Amino acid sequence: MSNPEGRDWSAVVDDGVTKSNEPVSSAVADAEAATRRHEPHEPPRTTLPEKLYEKRAFVHNKRIDGPFRRFKWFVMLVTLAIYYGTPWIRWDRGPYSPDQAVLVDLANRRFYMFGIEIWPHEFYFVAGLLIMAGIGLFLVTSAVGRAWCGYACPQTVWTDVFQHVDRFVDGDRNARMRLDAAPWTWGKVLRRAFKWSIYLVIGFWTGGAWIMYFADAPTLVHDFWRGEAAPVAYITVAVLTLTTVTLGGFMREQVCIYMCPWPRIQTAMLDEKSLIVTYKDWRGEPRGSVKKAAKNPDQFGDCIDCTQCVQVCPTGIDIREGPQIGCITCALCIDACDRVMKDIGRPRGLIDYATLEDCEREAAGGEPRPAWKALLRPRTIVYFGIWAGIGLALLFALGVRSHTDLTVAPDRNPPFMLMSDGSVRNSYTLKLRNMESRPRRMEIAVVGLPGAVMWTDTVGRDQAAETQTVTVAADQVRSVRAYVAVPTGASSQEFSFRLRSLDEKDEIDTVTTRFDAPGEE
Repeated sequence: MSNPEGRDWSAVVDDGVTKSNEPVSSAVADAEAATRRHEPHEPPRTTLPEKLYEKRAFVHNKRIDGPFRRFKWFVMLVTLAIYYGTPWIRWDRGPYSPDQAVLVDLANRRFYMFGIEIWPHEFYFVAGLLIMAGIGLFLVTSAVGRAWCGYACPQTVWTDVFQHVDRFVDGDRNARMRLDAAPWTWGKVLRRAFKWSIYLVIGFWTGGAWIMYFADAPTLVHDFWRGEAAPVAYITVAVLTLTTVTLGGFMREQVCIYMCPWPRIQTAMLDEKSLIVTYKDWRGEPRGSVKKAAKNPDQFGDCIDCTQCVQVCPTGIDIREGPQIGCITCALCIDACDRVMKDIGRPRGLIDYATLEDCEREAAGGEPRPAWKALLRPRTIVYFGIWAGIGLALLFALGVRSHTDLTVAPDRNPPFMLMSDGSVRNSYTLKLRNMESRPRRMEIAVVGLPGAVMWTDTVGRDQAAETQTVTVAADQVRSVRAYVAVPTGASSQEFSFRLRSLDEKDEIDTVTTRFDAPGEE
């Protein structure tokens, strides 16, 4: 058939506007756009999208008891105890260092963690710990999915706390749903005010605990309540109170689903051998009530469509729809489903931790494999090996590190001076670092420069010698102005400053530098 008008028959006209059905990324979809946008793998849309974002459905998760819920209780109590209690632990480091076990001392640029003290030039220890944390997250995810998200993530822990507050004030799921749907009365206003006041107290103590890691906790608390703390302390507490209440008290599952990048990254960590919370659809489908299954035992699966798995989920997803971004692998749906299966006399495990490989094997009639066998595979072993190797390397570096350090900066303007007796003098700035929590006497020596003598800004030239002794205060860096002179006729050459601690450790640090003399370019 001829097409004299050159009309594009792949387009349709709706209300006088040409609307194309060509695939366009839905990421830029617009309800007002003149196209029925759809992904290439999707069928063409018959109608334009009315909205791009689904309205939030508030999650009112139900109370449940079981092994995974009790494990969540345990992890929550341990992590909160560590967070709130650590700043109050004391650790004796002697009279010259703070006695707080864990302290980020920004004023003196130190990080204390029990018997370990990290200096700014040793930031590689902190970098190593961050790398271990990242690899540990990869290890956990590849082994058991988002177990970190389900149990130990701060967002999960504090959300769990706020959800328990909801149950304490408003009651369990059904009571909270009725209260939310009820009109605003004085009773509802007072109940909300009471609950939100508890939110504020939790947020306030969360922010208050955080600032205690950066100063002596008892002193800071005393100054804080007297109004004598630094302004940054009050600002930090206010900001953390606001963010804790907002993210944990009100946004909750939206943080996990929309704000957190990890659900998007985790897909690269998971494979068919990873243990994840799985609904075994070959066993549960088709769904039917207990009465229907009793009348037609061969026509229905084990799932009775009670929706208990949905009601206990803290993010409100339906695990029966398969793996999805909202699942944080907390396994509360397993507790709920196992209880239902026990009540109706059916075997547990309709929802369970399983790998995709094991699911295919079970669906084909094979025997389920123990979970621990799924963990021992090359990928997790490699991750664990890398993680453990970095940890051992950090421990080795920590064990052999020296507590004496020297840096040398020669003067460049002028590079040398001719003295009245014909000798040549160079000037250097030495920085002597004492990483012990006690004062130490240290010896500075000139090595590899024949005939050289040295004096400092506190020792006159009449006392010049190849070595000088200085005292460095505890946990301090002392700057020393050093002058090195050689007899007439010296040439430019390299030599070394050697720093030695005059104590039982006898630690030595040597730095090579250059001596400049006239007559050479």
